[in-house]
Amino acid sequence: MIKKITIIAATFALCVLTFIGCGFGTESNNNVKADSMQTISTDGSTSMEKVIGFLSEAYMGEHEGIKVTYNPTGSSAGIQAVSEGRCDIGLSSRELNNEEKESLDGTIIAIDGIGIVVNPNNPINDLSLAQVKDIYTGAIDNWKDIGGTDAPIVCIGREAASGTRDGFEEVTDTKDKCKYNQELTSTGDVVQTVAGNPNAIGYASIASANDSVKLTSIDGVVPSTETIQNGEYKIQRNFWFVTKKDKSLSKAAQEFFDFATGIQADSLITDAGAVPVKR
Repeated sequence: MIKKITIIAATFALCVLTFIGCGFGTESNNNVKADSMQTISTDGSTSMEKVIGFLSEAYMGEHEGIKVTYNPTGSSAGIQAVSEGRCDIGLSSRELNNEEKESLDGTIIAIDGIGIVVNPNNPINDLSLAQVKDIYTGAIDNWKDIGGTDAPIVCIGREAASGTRDGFEEVTDTKDKCKYNQELTSTGDVVQTVAGNPNAIGYASIASANDSVKLTSIDGVVPSTETIQNGEYKIQRNFWFVTKKDKSLSKAAQEFFDFATGIQADSLITDAGAVPVKR
């Protein structure tokens, strides 16, 4: 009887020790995994969503333990975030101004054509740069004046802090002159609004345009990799990585930066609908 009790006690003790050991082992493994995970934070341009998405997914797929995050706040907000140390890399679809250049560096990672989009039912297929300017400043306010239907033109644009708006207005010489019917907070909203209104016109990153809208050519030039790289298509701007001058990136962030700005990223940038920098 005593021998039987001793065997049962020993078996019970062994089970307890095994359970505790397994528990400690699991906790230890989880801690190691959590401690080894490194986060690279990006913040800024909503127009760069596809580009940063393709780059980060490819990079994370090849680097276990690395997580690249993206906060779509707009170019100016992203520049401010990196300036204040709230992210590793700012994303901007406009160039840094002189004041920002004092403390920040900008690196071009891709070129973006800004497409002029109309509703698919709109008969207009080509516009001149001068016509685009006149439409957005109100000098042309009816589609019939440029060969379209007799209907008022509804001008859709982005909010004041948008890099896309800044780029569009700079290229078309319409800074502080545009008469918008609607000012929206994302490129996707512009595309969706134009798709739902046969009289609307908008501007959006070509990477963000889809079959729900129609891209017009500008002065007979269709936006393409070749026409954007060689500058023939005039409504374009650069996509930028923004970093602090007085602070080095972490090892992980620097390696991601090098990956995103290297030749190995060109195919990913193309897949995202943007244009690689001509090397």
